[in-house]
Amino acid sequence: MRDVLEQLLGWWESGDTVGVGTVVATFQSAPRPAGASMLVGPDGSAVGSVSGGCVEGAVYEAAQQVVETGVPVLERYGVSDDDAFAVGLTCGGILDVFVEKVSRETFPELGEIGADVAAGRPVALATVIDHPDPTWVGRRLVVRPDADTSGSLGSQRADDAVHDDVLGLLAAGHNATLTYGPEGERRGEGMRVFVWAFAPKPRMLVFGAIDFAAAVARVGSFLGYDVTVCDARPVFATRSRFPDADQVVVDWPHRYLQGEVEAGRIDGRTVITVLTHDPKFDVPLLEVALRLPEVAYVGAMGSRRTHEDRLERLREAGLTEKEVSRLSSPIGLDLGARTPEETAVSIAAEIVALQWGGTGDRLASREGRIHH
Repeated sequence: MRDVLEQLLGWWESGDTVGVGTVVATFQSAPRPAGASMLVGPDGSAVGSVSGGCVEGAVYEAAQQVVETGVPVLERYGVSDDDAFAVGLTCGGILDVFVEKVSRETFPELGEIGADVAAGRPVALATVIDHPDPTWVGRRLVVRPDADTSGSLGSQRADDAVHDDVLGLLAAGHNATLTYGPEGERRGEGMRVFVWAFAPKPRMLVFGAIDFAAAVARVGSFLGYDVTVCDARPVFATRSRFPDADQVVVDWPHRYLQGEVEAGRIDGRTVITVLTHDPKFDVPLLEVALRLPEVAYVGAMGSRRTHEDRLERLREAGLTEKEVSRLSSPIGLDLGARTPEETAVSIAAEIVALQWGGTGDRLASREGRIHH
C-alpha cells in the first residue's frame, strides 16, 4: 500500500472513487508480499501490482465490479483454482486478494493516515476481510501508539483484541492477516483481519564517507531505507557527496551510534554498514554495534587481513565470541564485485538474504521454492 498511497490520496482528495486490490495472504511461491496493492483509478488506469503481472487482469475486473456494487470481496488466485492458468498465475503460488471501494465516503480516515505516513509517525490500519456476517467486511480500525483509536470493526471486544495485536505488528513494521472468532475471540475462527503497519522506514547507517558509501547510500534508499551517512571528517561528510542520503552527519561514528541508541532510534530493523576500514574509527564503533541486543545487520568492509586484525582488537576490547560472531565481515556476498556500485549491490544482496533467509546461491542451480 505504501507504494501507491500517494496516488490513492490524490484521487481521494479530488473526491474520486478508486478500486483497491491488496494481497492479504500468500502461499507457496507467490510473487508479491502481503500488503502489495493495485489501484484502479476513476479514469480506468491501473497503478501498482499484486502479482508482478500474473493476475492483474482478474483483479482489475474485480475492482471495477466492486466500485459499481460497493461490496468488497476476498478473492483467491492460484493452483487450487480450476482457472489458475486462465488468470495467469502459473508460478505455482496462491494469493488472497481483498478488493474494496475507496472514496471519501467509504474511507474518511485516509487523509489522516496519509499525513501520519508522510510525517514518519507510526500508524496501522486493520480491516475486516472475512466474516460470517457480511456487514462486518470492510470495517476498519486505525491504531496509533499512545493515542486513541478511530473507527470500529464491529464490537468493543473485537476492537480491543485487534488493537493489542496491531501494536505488536506496528512495532515490528510487519503486515499480517490475523484470525479471531466472530466477536474477536482469540481462540476462535471466522473473522480475518488484515493489518497494514505503516511504521517509519527502517534505518540504514553508513559509516565512512568514502566513494563506496555513496553507492551504498544510493542502493539503500532504493530499497526503502532511511539512510544516514556518518563520518568524523567534515571535508568528506558533505551533502553534495551524498545526495541520496536522508541525513549526512559529522561526528565520531561510535559517539553518534551511542547517541542514537540512547535516543531510542535504533531497533531490530536497523542495518549498520562500517566502510571506514580504519581501526581508530571502526573498532570503537563495532564495540557499540555488536553489543546492541537487536539490530538486523552489522557488516564491516576490509580485506581478510584487516578482518583478522579487527577481530583481534575486538576481542581485546572485551567482546565475547557470540558478539563477534554477529559481524558480517568481509562485508557482502561473493559476486566478484569491483566497482563501488557492484560492491553496494553485493552488500544489499547480503542484507536481503539475511532478512528473508536466502542462501545467496544461483536460483538456476537450486531446486524447490523460490520465495522463502
